[in-house]
Amino acid sequence: MNDRLEQIAERLAAIEEELRDLAYERLAEVARSPDSDAGAAAALQEKRLLQARRAIAKAIGALAPSPADDA
Repeated sequence: MNDRLEQIAERLAAIEEELRDLAYERLAEVARSPDSDAGAAAALQEKRLLQARRAIAKAIGALAPSPADDA
């Protein structure tokens, strides 16, 4: 993988980690007050964060070197 793509993948990995941390925080909020409006809002945010994290993970995978890159 060329250096620029590798740098982008590294930045995406950092973003993915940040999204994971935020989603964990939202899950903790849901666990503290599952029946409250704040808990419901946190649950919705967690789902959005999970969707974004999966999209970032997919982008990282797309940037991973393929066997054809070695040729």
